Amino acid sequence: MFSEPEEWGPEPDVVRDPTIGEPGIDALAWVQDSSVMLAVFAAERFERIAEYRREAMASPHPFRGAAPELIERSLRLELAAALQLTEHTAARLLHTAHALTERYPAALDALHGGRTTAQHAELFVELVDAVEPELRDVVIPTALELAESCPLGTFRRRLRALVDTVRSATLDQRSREALARRRVILEPSDDGMGWLLLHVPVVEARAIMNRLDGEARVFADRPDDDRTMDQLRADIACDLLIDGEVAAHPDEVRGVRATVAVTVPALSLLDDDLAASAGPASVEGVGPIPLAKARELCGVATSWMRVITHPETGVVLSVGRDLYRPPADLRRLVRWRAERCLAPGCNVPARLCHIDHQVPWSEGGRTELTNLAPLCENHHIVKHHGGWGVRQRPDGVIEWISPLGRRYLVEPERRTPTFRPPPEPPPGDPPF
Repeated sequence: MFSEPEEWGPEPDVVRDPTIGEPGIDALAWVQDSSVMLAVFAAERFERIAEYRREAMASPHPFRGAAPELIERSLRLELAAALQLTEHTAARLLHTAHALTERYPAALDALHGGRTTAQHAELFVELVDAVEPELRDVVIPTALELAESCPLGTFRRRLRALVDTVRSATLDQRSREALARRRVILEPSDDGMGWLLLHVPVVEARAIMNRLDGEARVFADRPDDDRTMDQLRADIACDLLIDGEVAAHPDEVRGVRATVAVTVPALSLLDDDLAASAGPASVEGVGPIPLAKARELCGVATSWMRVITHPETGVVLSVGRDLYRPPADLRRLVRWRAERCLAPGCNVPARLCHIDHQVPWSEGGRTELTNLAPLCENHHIVKHHGGWGVRQRPDGVIEWISPLGRRYLVEPERRTPTFRPPPEPPPGDPPF
């Protein structure tokens, strides 16, 4: 059955550094081959589960004429017992199998070919199912490309962004309806504790969380404070909500304010018709927001970092060798461009990362946008001490070269802004 492994699907797209040489068949290659086999078996299992469900629904006699909902429950219970799973997991398997065979056969085919994984397939179903049926045909082709080319974490993030973008046409109306449901809930818990739940617009929620993070980090750096970050955030939230400005907080804490990066295509600010073709506004760590909200944020307080994108021009910042630590504006631009740690598959937010010089400062590296990227603490250590090579391409893509010579490319959320001067007129033409 397994005499011709080339039928399992194409070899994983691994680019090896030609200067290092062909590493040959190693343990990791065998792991990759085994993963392809697991994908094939996962596709077979989804098909068998779907067939199991179809037969039960077509022949309800063993279920004594029960309604379809009760048959589903019975199937879920039996599947969970047979596979030693929870019923929640069994229900997810049944739903995914039905969706792949009935609604997304191309995704099932990709899994059959070993071009993706079972986790990708499950996530594909979960996120694409959230799209209105009339919009799914727009999402599916790109979603399949992402499933076959991206690690799971990157796939989740990019597919969610794609879904948000496609649904942004109706975002204003849906946002207005949701805004009417905002509220605060007090839910008692055990041992004299309670949950205070705020159901508020996600932009404001992100700003609140960012302020709590910023103030908590100030306290965490004090040697006499042994509270965890979670405890600090909770204590600070109580202080701010009960007392407002707290005199007992040190000056550096009272200076922290909520900051959120808001990216708005410039054309969207000018005209509703132009906004339809310019793409949605978005908030770092949140995703698309209603255009009315974006316009409001772009015209108010300095607590919002406003990044106005332009279809042709931008800015490149550099301080060369004059400074090791990037200025505040440059750090913000580096983090805005990446949005997260630029290690393969990592999703740690950029605001929690170190700013790393790809070419180390000690080896002549410059403090400029084309040599800077956010790395979380763990991957910063791996980069310097784990045998990896890391370099940044001119377009901002980070290239990681493993100790075995494999290359992995990590794209920032947004491409490097560049300035393109207008072309000079041909010789002899008048200047105007």
